[in-house]
Amino acid sequence: MDLMRTRLFIAFIACLLTGGADPARAQEAGRIVEQYVKAAGGGRALAKIQTLTLEGTFTSVDGKSGTYTLDTKLPNRYYSELLVGEKNLIEAYNGKSAWHRNAAGELGTLVGPEGMQLEAAAQYYNSRLLNLKKSKVTLAPVGHAEVRGKDALEVEVTTATGVKRQAFFDPQTHLIVKEAATVGGVEEEILYDDYRTVDGVKLPNKIELHRGNEKYVISVTRAVINGTVGERVFDFPIKSQVKLPDLKALFKEIDDNQKAIDKIKENYAGSQSEEETEFEGDGRVKKREANEYTFFYLSGQEVTTRVKKDGKPLSAEEQKKENEKTQKRIEELQKRKVKKEAKEEKAKEEGKSDEKEEPGIEVFLRACQFVNPRRERFRGQDVLVFDFEPNSEFRPHKMVEKFAQKLAGVVWIDEKAHDVARLEAYFTGDMKIAGGLLANLQKGTSFVFEQAYVNNEVWLPTYMEAHVGVRFLLVKGIKASVVTRYWDYKKFNVETLSTIAKPQGATDAPTKPPR
Repeated sequence: MDLMRTRLFIAFIACLLTGGADPARAQEAGRIVEQYVKAAGGGRALAKIQTLTLEGTFTSVDGKSGTYTLDTKLPNRYYSELLVGEKNLIEAYNGKSAWHRNAAGELGTLVGPEGMQLEAAAQYYNSRLLNLKKSKVTLAPVGHAEVRGKDALEVEVTTATGVKRQAFFDPQTHLIVKEAATVGGVEEEILYDDYRTVDGVKLPNKIELHRGNEKYVISVTRAVINGTVGERVFDFPIKSQVKLPDLKALFKEIDDNQKAIDKIKENYAGSQSEEETEFEGDGRVKKREANEYTFFYLSGQEVTTRVKKDGKPLSAEEQKKENEKTQKRIEELQKRKVKKEAKEEKAKEEGKSDEKEEPGIEVFLRACQFVNPRRERFRGQDVLVFDFEPNSEFRPHKMVEKFAQKLAGVVWIDEKAHDVARLEAYFTGDMKIAGGLLANLQKGTSFVFEQAYVNNEVWLPTYMEAHVGVRFLLVKGIKASVVTRYWDYKKFNVETLSTIAKPQGATDAPTKPPR
């Protein structure tokens, strides 16, 4: 009897120390989250977020370049994609079911705990930690923890289905510095750094994702709040037997569609950064130059105006000169357009066929072989992917044919939009210009071109990277890399070109562009 009383007494004390303390502990966790909401931009700004897109790039442990995409959409849509080499890892919840694509390329619907984990992730990221009581999400403080050698406040977030996630907050900035959870059956830790303001909301510019035994250090290249994110982003991909389509017809469609794409592009303006690094022969940095621009499209061409050099705004006199350059460029393009239209009209009157001034994508049909076709997802869209390599039987004559025949790589094509979503290529051999007397573009020179599907209507550039080795006049050799990033796309009326440095409809370039 005494033993029973002792146990009851211990249980009563335990209840006082645990269950009885829950309201205070919940309030403590609530205060931490309230401070986070305020630091992240405030409840009003966070509540306005309907969709969020984060896109970034990373280099894997074995040196391969990869891309990262995160799309969320109210009320409970979630899409996470890691693409590196042949591995395309996807986790998604479309509001009805959870699905994933594993490293082996297998697609599958997630059920049981794994499905609930993805559903919880969708709920968590769309909640912005607002109205948690309404969504039946509970908070519990865990205490102090160490994140990257610094103190952090750990809070446990539990959904109505019992799925738990740990969130770690910086005591000084009050922003989230780390999250930990099991998602789709895989242990994940995500560390956040370098927060920047996008439309009044603080978003991380650097993400370190630990997924199982893998680690991805991601630089965010594009962050968009309330951009158009179609429902098909979250839907389960259509499974079909992959058969390489009629490439001649496909490439013709892409070429024929270019005019329509160019016209849509003229509705957009944005910001652009370009970082050029020149290296010594031993790989040491010789010179680095960074410029920022505003830009828009005219007659299919990109029209840029420099606004910053090496992180500093141009002086009034420098900006005036840049604006004059841009105005001159506009006039040149407009004259060229009038001349081209007159030539086309004359050819039409004479019954002649419309000859292209520039070579089209069809040149690759002759100069390259296409292998390993497959259907994948890229930036939330279904795309046709295939590798290409030089066609040894083709005998090139024109410079562009010689150029194309030296290339190998992989291309992602959106068949519905009739456009290239991503391209990776490198030179399989030296590309000699004027027999090498003028220049020799060296073997291994490579480039990456990447786009994002904006407003559910057009693919627009987001990232370009080139690593170039070239020798001029048989003497001077240069090794350089150029990285160009595009962001802050806004609607723009190309008919009104009164403001050059900041096109109508575009915002000022951020102090620091995405890296």
